[in-house]
Amino acid sequence: MVGSRPQGCGCGSSPTSSSSSQLLPPINPQQSSDLTQYIELDSDIDPNDENFKVLECRNLLIVGIYGPAVVIAVKRSTRKLVWSTRLDTNNRSFITMSGTYHRGGFYVGTSSLEEGLPVDQCCTFRGSLSKLDVRTGSVTWQTYMLPDNLGKMGEYAGAAIWGSSPSIDVSRNLVYIATGNLYSVPLRIRRCQEKENNLAVPTQPDQCIEPDNHSNSILALDLDTGVIKWHKQLGGYDVWFGACNWHLDPRCPPGPSPDADFAEAPMMLTVYVKGVKRDIVVAVQKSGYSWALDRDNGTIEWSREAGPGGLGGGGMWGGATDGRRVYTNIANSQKKNFTLKPSENITVAGGWVAMEARSRNILWSTADPAMATASGPLTVTNGVVFGGSTSSQGPLYAMNAKTGKILWSHDTGATIYGGVSVSDGCLYLGNGYKVFVGIVWNYTAGKSIYAFCV
Repeated sequence: MVGSRPQGCGCGSSPTSSSSSQLLPPINPQQSSDLTQYIELDSDIDPNDENFKVLECRNLLIVGIYGPAVVIAVKRSTRKLVWSTRLDTNNRSFITMSGTYHRGGFYVGTSSLEEGLPVDQCCTFRGSLSKLDVRTGSVTWQTYMLPDNLGKMGEYAGAAIWGSSPSIDVSRNLVYIATGNLYSVPLRIRRCQEKENNLAVPTQPDQCIEPDNHSNSILALDLDTGVIKWHKQLGGYDVWFGACNWHLDPRCPPGPSPDADFAEAPMMLTVYVKGVKRDIVVAVQKSGYSWALDRDNGTIEWSREAGPGGLGGGGMWGGATDGRRVYTNIANSQKKNFTLKPSENITVAGGWVAMEARSRNILWSTADPAMATASGPLTVTNGVVFGGSTSSQGPLYAMNAKTGKILWSHDTGATIYGGVSVSDGCLYLGNGYKVFVGIVWNYTAGKSIYAFCV
């Protein structure tokens, strides 16, 4: 399952300043498939101009919109459209992750709302990662996470790429991503899983996971070509979509269907274990499990259950790291018993967890005092971790990175589902979340942007 949080990448300063808070007129690129009706094309911009090549994305705001899966680049000072590129022809495709800019390229994944379709209409979408040329918006390469289904239902579908931002490893020339669950599988895989379900002890390795099935996986792709250099499947068989979660239907695929997406991209860090340097990537699943993999080959360095999983997480949208610790939210969307390790205290709220990066040990766990889910991504800076609550009061919490102690909080008045941005001594945060994605959460709409400055 995917969430729905359209993202953007600001390649330079934003259209507001911390001193003036002056807003440019808003635009709504979702109101028409013809984006030029709502964003004036800038005739002065020549993508082939040498000055533009030098500036690359510093003058642009690059945004993936809610749907269809279109990326647009607008001139950040004037809102004028420079280019727009559609990355998927599926009408239910959209973009929810923040892209990453690197040396003239913009790396971004595609997601989908097909999981909300009836059984007889699901599904054909395949998740993909694309590299766009920021000068023109042209697609340099696009790599799909599943075999081609030729647009036919009853084949492989799913494996969305939908949380946080791809990580760029310059020294290895790699980009790291993680993927979501399957929506559908071929008949041969359904039959395979039915046999597995009848075994007293499942086969190892999983016989129903084919080599080109990159669902629930962490992958490393070549920056220049998009070729998959290594991949690690960490979810097993996982075919989930809404109609089969809420209604019994003989046409539904066999379980298990844990919906154990990776809802975030892997984070890069370097640790030293007994004096030996280890370059790793770490990501947390909606299952609540965190995984650390070797950056060279994808072998598992460690794994740890940080907290309970659920349809809405588990880990959601993005963790954070300062190199020594890995921080994650645990949304606890299904209000399970959540043991706040290393203590034995239990909550049914969401919360936040810190793990030692080199050992996987849980250092602290902090529950949301508002007793709501903790679904938004985390930010860590200057020894402070920032996380928000989906409570209708919309509290933002600042936590001590070493201990998890809440240093201060501020109620924004509406659900916090997004993350905190930090720039020039200020924190920026928007409140409110009311997008319907087939599951109804008790979230509240908001209309404010907050700045906290020191």
